[in-house]
Amino acid sequence: MWNRCLMLFSTFFCLAWLSGCGVPVARAAAGDIRPAGDTLTAYRSEAELGQALARWRSLAGKQRTERRQLGDGSAKMALNAAPPAAAPAVLAKSEAAAGAAAESITNVQTPGVDEGGIVKRAGEHLVILRRGRLFTVRVGGDALQPAAVLDAYAPGSNPQGAWYDELLISGSTVVVVGYSYARGGTEIGLFDLGENGSLTYRATYHLRSFDYYSSRNYASRLVGTKLVFYTPTLLHAWGPAPEQMMPGVRRWQGDATPREFERILPATRIYRTDDEFDPAQPLALHSVTACDLGSATMRCESTAVLGPQGRVFYVSQGSVYVWTSAWRGRIWPRPARPVPPQSPSSLSAVFRLPLDGAAPSALKTAGVPIDPMSFLEDGGGHLNVLLRDSGAGEGMWGSEAPGSAGAPMALLRVPLAAFGDGRGAAQRKHYRTLPAVSGHSVQNRFIGDWLLWGGRQVGRTPTADPDAATSVSAAAWALRYAGKADAVALHPEHDVERIEALGDHAVLVGNAGADLHFSSVRLGRQAPVLAGRHVMAGARQGEARTHGFFYRLTGAEAGLLGLPVLGQAVGRRQGVYAGAQGSAAVVYLRQRDLAFTALGELQAQARPPRDDACKASCVDWYGNARPIFLGERLFALLGYELVEGQLVDGWRERIDERRRISFAPEPGARDGRYSPFN
Repeated sequence: MWNRCLMLFSTFFCLAWLSGCGVPVARAAAGDIRPAGDTLTAYRSEAELGQALARWRSLAGKQRTERRQLGDGSAKMALNAAPPAAAPAVLAKSEAAAGAAAESITNVQTPGVDEGGIVKRAGEHLVILRRGRLFTVRVGGDALQPAAVLDAYAPGSNPQGAWYDELLISGSTVVVVGYSYARGGTEIGLFDLGENGSLTYRATYHLRSFDYYSSRNYASRLVGTKLVFYTPTLLHAWGPAPEQMMPGVRRWQGDATPREFERILPATRIYRTDDEFDPAQPLALHSVTACDLGSATMRCESTAVLGPQGRVFYVSQGSVYVWTSAWRGRIWPRPARPVPPQSPSSLSAVFRLPLDGAAPSALKTAGVPIDPMSFLEDGGGHLNVLLRDSGAGEGMWGSEAPGSAGAPMALLRVPLAAFGDGRGAAQRKHYRTLPAVSGHSVQNRFIGDWLLWGGRQVGRTPTADPDAATSVSAAAWALRYAGKADAVALHPEHDVERIEALGDHAVLVGNAGADLHFSSVRLGRQAPVLAGRHVMAGARQGEARTHGFFYRLTGAEAGLLGLPVLGQAVGRRQGVYAGAQGSAAVVYLRQRDLAFTALGELQAQARPPRDDACKASCVDWYGNARPIFLGERLFALLGYELVEGQLVDGWRERIDERRRISFAPEPGARDGRYSPFN
């Protein structure tokens, strides 16, 4: 925990300093689009890669010496302001493997692309990851019974200094992904899940990598039986030799040494554009690693691109997109006036890395995406990305960078055929300026044909004169991203802290003062409009990540939604990010024709916390509460409790608690073993 907290402080200091620079660092996006089919060129040999990095290190050293001689202390500070290895991140989740019949219980961005989470369904069982342990609970038929518990790390290994954050399931293989500061790199634990819910340890693999923490994204995805990771490796001009930091894999044997890492990223799989490396900026090796879970021995291979350290990544069904940008200032063209050309090394770029192993392609761009929800690869062959003109990428809460408040915004919509060898740039016609929103924590999401984004509510909407509403800062906007009509302002009269899909429509969630609001948005062929509202007095969200929310369709224009909530006192004290230890409840709403009906809450029991003899991951950085829908059954995961509810029809529809179990571990009699039973 100390490692994470120390890094949070360091990174917030860096973000605050960098956000005040306000220096233009990129030229206008213009230029010819390269012919379709072109791809990036990889380094031909280790020697060629070494020469390129040596030139960059030499230039950086000279620049550093010159600035020291000039007494430019601020330049030295900027050079040293690279983010430390981040806090342990979350990984992507997966439900059942490709072709499995089990329905998803995770709120994923892209259908068919699973993301790592804290609870997954595997046939008759739920598998739960919490505080360094795996638990299984039988839910098949009408059961609700703890089945098994096992440490989420290798037997005999020391879990201290490691964070086990994400759970995925492929067939009967349970995958636990974490990050170890002590051993250095990503840990991938494989476990066998029995038909009776039993868990058996199989193997642990170490992937040499930097930390990849993001407050909004998940570092891995599961596509079929292919486990996909994105990890950055920061290269400093006066740091360790780059060849010592290249991605590698080793199988944990209990006494594994660094020499046992097998390098999985040769120079011939490292790509770059024609831009020169900026000697004033750390360089990042943006790596995508794919591991095959379908073979007896897990095999992994990596592909990487070299670029500046700022990054946001997104995974479609066929590709991983990595958007890179330098960590400074405003970086995009304003259509109202020409932008003076700047150094090509300051350009943003977006890389497309196919999951089938084909060579990557790239396009010079401008601006910075907010988070993975800013991306959509649509069915018409376009990449759509919502951009701010400044930002720090998504590492270490970069999506909530203080300097991004009120930053100008735009939509990039570019054909996939425009991607090529990296020399081409998105043209001015591919950008569309959009209204900005207040606040530094912007939310955004593509839903159907629409893009929605929102932030803080400023002022109140006039009611007497509808035309006067344009003078009020809108908390949210909606745009038909492939159309030509202007964005439509939405005035929910509360902050927008979450945007989610309700089938073909949307819901905006956020606070106005002490109260939590849910506002539905009707999306269709006509202009979007606010349709319904529900207000919870004295409440806040208990989980800010996408996985905290879930929606289940129950009809053409009807469905159920669930969201963890906290009371105001708990919410203010612990927040929704930094490891808040408890969500007081999961609230459930029904929507019919976008009008909400409150069904009630499933609440955690108010009892003193019990010592669970936690050894690893003892802070719930990714929350501990989830709404779960299994067919007609609904549950609330609340820490170590799993509560089942039932819908009751009467003079008003409501949800009542049907039963609950605790799967909390208790110290056993020997060898540190634990029992899931009370």
